[in-house]
Amino acid sequence: MFEHVTVLKEESVEALHIEENGIYVDCTMGGAGHSSLIASKLGDAGRLIAFDQDDVALANGRTMLAPYGERAVLVKSNFRYLRSVLAGLDFVPKKDGVPQVNGILFDLGVSSPQLDEAERGFSYNHDAELDMRMDRDTELTAATIVNEWSAQEIAKILFEYGEEKFSRKIAAELVAARAQGRIATTGQLVELIKEAIPAAARRTGPHPAKRSFQALRIAVNDELGAFEDALSDSIRCLAPGGRVAVITFHSLEDRICKHEFASHLEKCTCPPDFPMCVCGKKGSLRLVTRKPLLPSAAELERNPRARSAKLRVAEKLDQ
Repeated sequence: MFEHVTVLKEESVEALHIEENGIYVDCTMGGAGHSSLIASKLGDAGRLIAFDQDDVALANGRTMLAPYGERAVLVKSNFRYLRSVLAGLDFVPKKDGVPQVNGILFDLGVSSPQLDEAERGFSYNHDAELDMRMDRDTELTAATIVNEWSAQEIAKILFEYGEEKFSRKIAAELVAARAQGRIATTGQLVELIKEAIPAAARRTGPHPAKRSFQALRIAVNDELGAFEDALSDSIRCLAPGGRVAVITFHSLEDRICKHEFASHLEKCTCPPDFPMCVCGKKGSLRLVTRKPLLPSAAELERNPRARSAKLRVAEKLDQ
């Protein structure tokens, strides 16, 4: 059973301005909460294309979206291949060879079942094999990183992806420990991280392994690289008036989203006293949300995991 509480469900789908005959993409189907709501708003000619790379999520999605028949198309793929997948679908219109859809949604949170099921190796609260792959058909695992990468490489990802200030101490601890034997489980990893972090720092804040586990998960799945690729392509694949909605859960994702949106906004370079624009530099997006939308108090009470969620939305302009 794939049980997952969808974050900012109504707000994000409402922001897409669903047209009943439009084509929409859920890049992160997960528990199919957003996908189900989008599909429910479509007419017979409308289409939802739902991406996921996790076999368990896809099996659940087939069940959840079965009532919508041909309106819902499930795709097993990393969303970084968004453009090529859309290009291969006959029902998606093309403009100058570029696919054109009416809305694209990203929910970058890890699905609750992935966090909660011990065997996936995502959680520092359960002892399990060190894995952390969202797509089990890929090769790189967290065990490979902690056992085979150099101390410098490990410290770099812990600092950049987890914002872990004790990254060098943790990396040194892991390299010393693996010389005595392979680090094979999440339980072993948690204890080594605890040993590397000063006792005073362990007594305050979140679980001492939280930042390192986040960093390893991001590295294993190349989450930030995939998101950068997909977000850039999603803007190209929007039809005029189409919208892209992005739900982020930490500052690295949110920064990528803000910068990518900003790079497509209008950039007129004419002096402010010119009566009209003569530079011809026009943007391709307008911001629907100047500031990110945050979960309501009621949602946070129902789902504490939503506390760091931010929703940003942009709309494609006529070119």
